[in-house]
Amino acid sequence: MAERKEKRLPFGNIQPYSSKYFLSCTLGGIIGPTHTAITPLDLVKCRRQVDPKIYSSNISAWRKIFANEGVRGVFFGWSPTLVGYSLQGAGKYGFYEVFKHLYGDKMFPNMNRTVVYLGASATAEFLADIALCPLEAIKIRMQTTLPPYAQNLREGWSKVVAQEGIKGLYKGLYPLWARQIPYTMTKFATFEEVVRLIYRTLGKPKESYNGLQQTGISFLGGYIAGIACAIISHPADVMVSKLNADRQAQETASAAVARIYRNIGFSGLWNGLPVRIVMLGTLTGFQWLM
Repeated sequence: MAERKEKRLPFGNIQPYSSKYFLSCTLGGIIGPTHTAITPLDLVKCRRQVDPKIYSSNISAWRKIFANEGVRGVFFGWSPTLVGYSLQGAGKYGFYEVFKHLYGDKMFPNMNRTVVYLGASATAEFLADIALCPLEAIKIRMQTTLPPYAQNLREGWSKVVAQEGIKGLYKGLYPLWARQIPYTMTKFATFEEVVRLIYRTLGKPKESYNGLQQTGISFLGGYIAGIACAIISHPADVMVSKLNADRQAQETASAAVARIYRNIGFSGLWNGLPVRIVMLGTLTGFQWLM
């Protein structure tokens, strides 16, 4: 498993798998504003998933939104995105390191490392999505309804709770788990293995490279991992968008999924994939860069 050497970081020595190490990973997940920065991509992706005919292309979508609503319209939904994915990032990156250490070093020290990565990332995402789900539900409703369901996070939260109670904030939790857990398992396992392969191909240990070179390798590994997890999780991503925008009152999740699938078919599950590949490749690369 991971080496136990102290590593000099800009803010001091941190012993891997110490309390300070776990806290640093958690804070790194919070402060990375990557999801918020790509809100324009996410906005168009979600709208095209719900209604493939709404825009002829991504460029025309941004032009139309900017002409009608200005910069605010292009970044519409940024507030639930910022809060939701900051909470999710804290849980995802913090809990991943906790469970990687727990599963790989404490409980199953002889386990194959890829199995450990998969188990740790699945557990971390399961917990992180509980924090993300209410914000994701509000974000999707804001972004996929015209006129918008709400103008900001506070209005959206109040409106959902008033109409449906707290339960309304979590009606997309199961589909969110279906999207995010395979996504994160692919993301972390692919990243770990791609980075290991890069260093093995280069022929020298990681410690022989300077900080800038290591950061570049992390960014490349993250970008490749982002492309892989975008493809793996895209059908569930489409279904999450459709469920939050088009789930009928008193309809169970399974009934809603069956009805939506009858309407869009298999090909409809891949709406918006190219823009999501670009979005998640960039997003994941910058997450590990940070």
